[in-house]
Amino acid sequence: MNLIDKALAEGRSALSEYESKRLLSSFGIPVTHEAIARDAAEAASLASGIGFPVVLKASGARISHKTEVGGVALNLRTEQEVRKEGERLLRIEGTEGLLVQEMVKGAREIVCGLMRDPNFGVCVMFGIGGILTEILEDIVFRVAPLTLEDSADMISEIRGRKIVEPFRGEAAADLEVLCATLVALGEIGLRHKEVVGVDINPLKIRPNGQPVAVDALVILAAGGGAAAKDKDKNLTTKSTKDTKNSRRQRQR
Repeated sequence: MNLIDKALAEGRSALSEYESKRLLSSFGIPVTHEAIARDAAEAASLASGIGFPVVLKASGARISHKTEVGGVALNLRTEQEVRKEGERLLRIEGTEGLLVQEMVKGAREIVCGLMRDPNFGVCVMFGIGGILTEILEDIVFRVAPLTLEDSADMISEIRGRKIVEPFRGEAAADLEVLCATLVALGEIGLRHKEVVGVDINPLKIRPNGQPVAVDALVILAAGGGAAAKDKDKNLTTKSTKDTKNSRRQRQR
């Protein structure tokens, strides 16, 4: 039984972050080096193997918005810090384990993902990510399937496109990997009808220019897809406008 089937059989409307990244990775999308621990002591041991500093997150089938419940601890530098934060996170309702993750360096953050538009079907998203996503609303959409050329056009169309250029001593983003990531997102939506949304935010650009998915959520149709409906409500208007423009460009 694959990740999606297992989640649906359990009546869930989303994959956990760890499961979401496993799905993304299976499509060639780069994700963080991470592991799941059952308790604080195991988390400390795993953190030592991954290498400090690390990020520690509450993990559970019912936890999709970790920051809102205080479920993230950043920049932990010792096993003692990991054990202390791990014990705190395990007390959060719904926590079933601890996600131990490398602390990714890099100042640039991107958002990308997919949604199912009621008019156009699977649409891939790209734009400025992190805490600025909702403030700047600098995002573009394309209807899947995408070509590498489509993906390159998307990247060039955002107002903040300089984010992929060299920045304060950091290398230019690897556009080949970025474009392939957008193509892969479209493929996920086309191959898995049960997936109604994917949100990668942030996809960070390492100082060497390599993109990596730091946080991710895959939303499923189970339970009516309530989480997906909330996401679609905020994005459908803009996606409809952008996808209309995309189709007109393809027809030229």
